[in-house]
Order: sequence, then structure tokens, then C-alpha cells
Amino acid sequence: MSESQPARTVTGEDEVVDLCRDLIRIDTSNYGDHSGPGERAAAEYVAEKLAEVGLEPQIIESHKGRASTVARIEGTDPSRPALLIHGHTDVVPANAEDWTHHPFSGEIADGCVWGRGAVDMKDMDAMTLAVVRDRLRSGRRPPRDIVLAFLADEEAGGVYGARHLVDKHPGVFEGVTEAIGEVGGFSFTVNENLRLYLIETAQKGMHWMRLTVDGTAGHGSMTNSDNAITELCEAVGRLGRHKFPVRVTKTVRSFLDELSDALGTELDPEDMEETLAKLGGIAKIIGATLQNTAAPTQLGAGYKVNVIPGQATAAVDGRFLPGHEEEFLADLDRILGPRVKREDIHADKALETGFDGPLVAAMQSALKAEDPVARAVPYMLSGGTDAKSFDDLGIRCFGFAPLKLPPELDFAGMFHGVDERVPVDGLKFGTRVLDRFIEQS
Repeated sequence: MSESQPARTVTGEDEVVDLCRDLIRIDTSNYGDHSGPGERAAAEYVAEKLAEVGLEPQIIESHKGRASTVARIEGTDPSRPALLIHGHTDVVPANAEDWTHHPFSGEIADGCVWGRGAVDMKDMDAMTLAVVRDRLRSGRRPPRDIVLAFLADEEAGGVYGARHLVDKHPGVFEGVTEAIGEVGGFSFTVNENLRLYLIETAQKGMHWMRLTVDGTAGHGSMTNSDNAITELCEAVGRLGRHKFPVRVTKTVRSFLDELSDALGTELDPEDMEETLAKLGGIAKIIGATLQNTAAPTQLGAGYKVNVIPGQATAAVDGRFLPGHEEEFLADLDRILGPRVKREDIHADKALETGFDGPLVAAMQSALKAEDPVARAVPYMLSGGTDAKSFDDLGIRCFGFAPLKLPPELDFAGMFHGVDERVPVDGLKFGTRVLDRFIEQS
């Protein structure tokens, strides 16, 4: 009988895939109402994984079942300000019939982990858990305090998650000056000698709106010059087809300059069709950061085919660039006209910070160490994240959830899309980068 070998220590890379799969299997679909099925289960799962390595996590509920998990890791230098690493555990709903693999199976196929939340954003949740567990098991404390926040409700604006913590439990974030979260640090391959990694330093603001037109109700067989549906549809059509003017912000200008250098050609923001065609999947994100946008998303009116209703409504997802909110709202009112009443369903600010400082240097260094052809560049997110809430506490926020992606993967299409998936190698790469980043931050 051979001598038993000492047990191999489990590393973050070893368990990140299983952590991601476990999280995906917890259905945390967010339907935009008071319900949050699975968020409590996800919070308890995260808390258990953190407690196993000696932390004392706290589960905070803002409403029954709407739970977030927070914990603090003490750093080696208590005089330094703390770093926040945040992620959300909720996901948008998914229809299983539309998917190649069940959206809540966490199945591994074609080198990827499949499922709702694989990139938005249970991949980053898993990487964070994997790195933290590895460091604490091996006694590697971070250089400064780290606050961990795994949050509910991001997909519906964060009211029951980040917003609740910032408003009701701000002490959790005592001493925090900087933060990293989702939708940044992913790669775009220019060629075999250059990969750009997009670091989010800005994000558009939002006005989710309800449009209402009141008209004269009547019988469907009669003529009616005051039909609310007709008036609303004409206004929505004008809005949906409107091309807002190009406005190049500081962050977008920096990104275009970096992209110009990488492609070896000067880019004209007013004529970006050819350039966007070269960007593959990320073109959807970048194109939306050149202007304000307003996308009609819902229509509602009537209750019977032969009754002209007295009211018609529509919902619009409006997004504005930093510094251009007033212009955006004025354009909306001009396009919609005086008959359309506009009210916010949910509104939040735009964010923008510089691409500089020691934290950015740590991101660049960590990426370069794992990918020699990496170049970190700033970009603006066309959507929004929980960073909007943390900004209210004076925390400087970045999107940095590092992933090295195959060039053919439609990364932007994974967000809220069908067949969402993340490469297994990407998860392991991100775990190594995140570990290096924490050490250098």
C-alpha cells in the first residue's frame, strides 16, 4: 500500500467554475415588482461560502426575500481607505424554451458555463468568492480593508439592494473610497499582438418613462378624431425613429483615441458606421455611448376590439450621456408634443470619472501580467449599475470584472440575451487577474 499523499490545497481557479454553476442554479429572476424569488437563497449561499473561511457576513433584507450579503475583510494597513467589491445576485427572467441549455442548469458545454447570469453577473460573483476564499484559506490578507457586497435587485434599479444599503445602512461602507463592479475588464481582440480590455469609467443616466395620451372614448365603428391610440402611436413612432445628435464625452473621446491608435486610423465620431462594423459584439455598447437614446419598449391600450379607449400608454427606456440630461429631456418633450404626458418610472444619474490613479494602474498591471498583449482602455457603459447608488457616498466607481474572451463571442449579446454563457477559461483568467489586482490595489 503506497503512502498517502498530502491533500492538494484547493485554489480559487479550482472552484470558480463550480461556484458560478451553483449561483446560476439558484433562480434569482427579478420581475421588477416586490418579489425576488431566490435572492434570499443566493444571499444565504454566499454567506455560507464566506463564513466557511472565517468571515462574519451579514444578510440584510429590505423586503421579505429581497436580501443582500455584506462582509468586511481586514487589510494589513488599517490606515488606508477601504475598497468595495460589489456584485448583484439577481438576474432578468429567462424563457427556457428559447435556450439551447436550460437557463438555470449551469451546464458546461462547448467550453462555457451556460445560464442566466453567466455574464450578468454571477461570473463576477463567483470570481470574487473564489479569490476571497483562496486568500483567506492561505492567510493572504489584502493590503487594505475590502468590503464585499452581493446585492439584490440591480436589474430593477437597485431599490431593494444597493439603494437600500446606501440609505439605511451606510455604515457598512465606512472608509470606502473606491469600488469595482460589473461590465468592465472584458477583452476585445484587435489582432494577435493587441487585446484591448475595456474598463468602465462612465455610464449613461436613465429615465425609464411612462407616456400617456388621453383621448375621447367611443364606439369603434364611428369616426373619432381624438383617438388616444393614434396620437400616442404617432408620438412613439417619432421618438423611436429619432436620431439624437452625437455628443462626444471625455470618456468616449479617450476610448476613440485609444481605438484609433490600435486600428491605425483616425476615427470620426460623426461617421462611425465603418468603425462600429469592426467592433463585433461590443459595437452595440459603444454605439449607444455616442448619443442619448430613447427606446420604446411597451404599449398598452383598450379592452375590447369595438371600443376606442379613452387612454393609451407606452413605456420608454431613456438613457442620457453625462452632462446632457437637460438637453435630453427638452428633446423628448419637443419630439413627443404637447398631447403626451411624460412621467418617470425610475430615474438615475449619469456617472463619469477619470482613467487615472493607483487603482487604474493596478488593473493595468494585473491584466498585463496574465495577458502580455493586454492594453486597458476607458469606456462608457450604455446602461447602468449599482455604482450609481455608491456614488452618492462619494465612492469612485469602476467597472472591472476581468474576462479574456474569444474574439468570436458576442459578449454584448449575452447581456439579457438568449444562451447567455461565459468561457470556463475566461472565469479562471478573471480569477487570476482579480487576485493580482487585490494584491496591488
